[in-house]
Amino acid sequence: MNDDDPRQILELLKTEHRLLDAEIEALLASGSVDQLEIARLKKRKLMLKDEIAQLNDKLVPDILA
Repeated sequence: MNDDDPRQILELLKTEHRLLDAEIEALLASGSVDQLEIARLKKRKLMLKDEIAQLNDKLVPDILA
């Protein structure tokens, strides 16, 4: 596995994003809601979403027709 391959990095980021989503849902469903922890996880999830979008933009050329 090459750590410099953007496609592999993109897949790792997507996986982490899905795991954070599941973790947030589990915390909300458990009833013991720690708002600070949920806010921290949501912030990390948004940062990952931005990273995914930036990396995806680099991989997929923007072709104007």
